[in-house]
Amino acid sequence: MKCVADFITDVPVLRIDDQVTKARAVLRDDIYREIFVQEGKKALVGYIDISDVLKVTATKSNVTIEGYLKEITPVHPEDTVECAAKIIRENKTDSAPVVDAQNRILGGVLLSDLFPVIVTRNELRGTVRDYMTTRVVTCSPEDQVQKVHTLILETGHTAFPVVKKGVLKGIISRRDLLVDGRLRNALEGNAQARVDTVMIRELTTITPGESVAVAAEKMAKYDISRIPVMNEDRMVGILDRHDILKGLA
Repeated sequence: MKCVADFITDVPVLRIDDQVTKARAVLRDDIYREIFVQEGKKALVGYIDISDVLKVTATKSNVTIEGYLKEITPVHPEDTVECAAKIIRENKTDSAPVVDAQNRILGGVLLSDLFPVIVTRNELRGTVRDYMTTRVVTCSPEDQVQKVHTLILETGHTAFPVVKKGVLKGIISRRDLLVDGRLRNALEGNAQARVDTVMIRELTTITPGESVAVAAEKMAKYDISRIPVMNEDRMVGILDRHDILKGLA
């Protein structure tokens, strides 16, 4: 049976005395939502989060990562996939650091990699209605992509439904913006881009009464982190990977 050791991957790791602007550059231009932090001989001391670091606007700063450090529970190579997923959910992150017996960072595991395994080998109980979030943060097709950046800072979310006059038009994620390449240009004032020129229009959705297991299968199949919940033509909620982990038997 596969365990954490089978999913260890290289992830960004910075030192506690690195400048916060270095962390901002990594998080701005890469898909990761958090960076693990080490001191001494690769000893884990915590992590920094995208919603905190991207608020730093100065191009140069002597402020170090230490001022933004948060505690995080690590996992170990021999841990089960389910154990790792539980720890990621408790950390409220999208990944977890993997450490050895001396607390030295060996790499990380991503929830996106673990999720398909969890879905296939565990019983998920309940309906989408039991686990979905009903207060959904959205944006408009006419918004500039800078608005998405602002929403990331304000909420910590990295994907948002795009709604116009109550109708779901698409979904936009930080990953889409990074792949497209327009977010950095927009943030540096070199370009303007509307959400509707970048958003994904072909949507995967779910209804409140469907089982959370079906929702999980869809998310694993299409490699999506959030799925809009629809009651006919009206969006009534959203379900993400963390919500689904609550349904583990």
